[in-house]
Amino acid sequence: MKPLTRADLYSLEDYAEVRARFRAEILEHKKNRQVTIGSHATLYFEDRRTIQYQVQEMLRIERIFEADGIEEELSAYNPLIPDGSNLKATFMLEYPDVQERRRALAELTGIEERVWIRIGDGEPVWAVADEDLDRATEEKTSAVHFLRFELDEASCRAIKAGAAIAIGIDHPRYQFGCDPLAEPLRAALAADID
Repeated sequence: MKPLTRADLYSLEDYAEVRARFRAEILEHKKNRQVTIGSHATLYFEDRRTIQYQVQEMLRIERIFEADGIEEELSAYNPLIPDGSNLKATFMLEYPDVQERRRALAELTGIEERVWIRIGDGEPVWAVADEDLDRATEEKTSAVHFLRFELDEASCRAIKAGAAIAIGIDHPRYQFGCDPLAEPLRAALAADID
């Protein structure tokens, strides 16, 4: 997928006019791009449309309209768009209770590197986490991580040909695997591969 440019974005004024419709479209689009793993982990697979929405919202919230500021946001978010041989996702650890979340994040250090994806009967492909900046310390992990699953040519061909996709986590304190993804989600991820 091509990175976003300023030409792909709405101005703040234009975005205000289309925001409700655009937001509804993106929320519907995202329904086929998320996977819950166990009770507390979710992968939200990103693509050009989801990232455009994130950029538009940041520009709106921060009232950014100058070229340099827009380029800065694009530079921050474009790396989250799959670029043909990978899948990219926002990984969230979700614990509503603050104390439980604090305890879990301390117990789950390194979990971001123990998330895997399996194409067909292939070996697991482990996530590459947080390439933009470290979000974890030796004492705790973060509740949000950005993951990349880099796929070899055979895996890319298999996805395009309809191979099943399974996802899981293999951490000593959090081990879950999912059934093969439902077809709408599998097809959405296949569209991310060139």
